[in-house]
Amino acid sequence: MTLRRTLTRARVAIVAVLAAVLGATTAPAASAASEPDSMDALGDSITRAFNTCFFAWTDCVANSWSTGTNSDVDSYYSRLLARNSGIEGNNDNDASTGAVMADLDNQAADAVSREVELVTILMGSNDACTDTIEEMTDVDTFRNQFETAMSRLDSGIPGADIKVASIPDIYQLWELFHDNDDAVSTWDSYDICQSLLKNPRSDDPADVERRETFRQRVIDYNAELESVCADYSRCEFDGNAVFGTTFEERHVTTRDYFHPSVEGQALLAEVTWQSIGY
Repeated sequence: MTLRRTLTRARVAIVAVLAAVLGATTAPAASAASEPDSMDALGDSITRAFNTCFFAWTDCVANSWSTGTNSDVDSYYSRLLARNSGIEGNNDNDASTGAVMADLDNQAADAVSREVELVTILMGSNDACTDTIEEMTDVDTFRNQFETAMSRLDSGIPGADIKVASIPDIYQLWELFHDNDDAVSTWDSYDICQSLLKNPRSDDPADVERRETFRQRVIDYNAELESVCADYSRCEFDGNAVFGTTFEERHVTTRDYFHPSVEGQALLAEVTWQSIGY
């Protein structure tokens, strides 16, 4: 073998080693760059982790499935933080207890003003949970309101990822607790989601039909969330993962037999992360 050929092979080997080393050092940076350094959670009382703190009937955002910091929840934010330290402390929560889809545009404006890189959305439970079936938000109106908010996000923070969770199958609350005296008394005393939970022990055809109408409305809302989301390249819908999740009694707080407990928030965090996480 000539000296020239030996040197050529040596140079090739050195280049290969350098490429491997450089590739190993740059790969994590590329991965981190694909994950957001800031986020904002939009939605209603579920995302505010209402009724999960020591003091009842208050928000408790530390327990939020989206932006919470409680290790028992292992929120969407906590999972991102474990992968990217750049997001630390940048976990805003502009959800509002009692909010309906009509309120999402104002929340979206807050997210735009913060110039966040990730927005999570879980909204629509209160559009279905009204006093009567007639008061539930019309499906076309629901879609238009969601479209308005999405348009604001798309134009205001075009590089942000939008992660949309489906509305839970609230009908399960009736299935779980309609034979529970304390739950029935609480629903009645506080007028909780009467479009579904009124007369919970009644087998009257009108009551059965009302519950079925309620569930179908939630299904219709989720279909509109998916349809609108599909029109935006940065939007990802969870494929009805949250709606399709079966929850148990332990996942619901006994303060109102409606909102997720801390365990319920943890379940939401797991389901959303598996379906629309990074």
